[in-house]
Amino acid sequence: MQLVVGRITRPHGVRGELAVDVRTDDPELRLAAGTVLATDPAAAGPLTVARARWHSGRLLVQFEGFGDRAEADRLRGVLLLVDSAELEELPDPDEFRDHQLIGLAVRTVTGEHVGEVADVLHHGQDLLVVAGSGKHAGTEIMIPFVSAIVPEVDLPAGELRIAPPPGLLDLREAL
Repeated sequence: MQLVVGRITRPHGVRGELAVDVRTDDPELRLAAGTVLATDPAAAGPLTVARARWHSGRLLVQFEGFGDRAEADRLRGVLLLVDSAELEELPDPDEFRDHQLIGLAVRTVTGEHVGEVADVLHHGQDLLVVAGSGKHAGTEIMIPFVSAIVPEVDLPAGELRIAPPPGLLDLREAL
């Protein structure tokens, strides 16, 4: 599976550097000098990172073979990709990457099917965005990704179990 680690936004300066919208937890590793990245569209790559540096809170990357602004501008909007099979194992067994969680079936600890993980948000508190099904069909449920509410993640079984507090699945329960 190809994972997006960045999106090229625009050229910076005249020497071929490009501003990259970072979409990885470890840009210093994923976008280090010498790294070869697949691209979307595929015809734009593969690209080899010549150098990367931070400037005013933005990551600036220069790729081999793109030495000036005009050449670099051709890469505007290109997605930078890595293969998930090439990622190192996470040291903590209770830590997961977003792509591992998306698509998992969501069930309560009592076995009720709630839906499927559609997305993972990272806004202060990690949230699972669940597309409801069954009696929850047509709803989007935000579930805090904490062990008290999500006590079990079973990747081989393709599901996770939740212990929802009153009101999480049905606001009327909280009243």
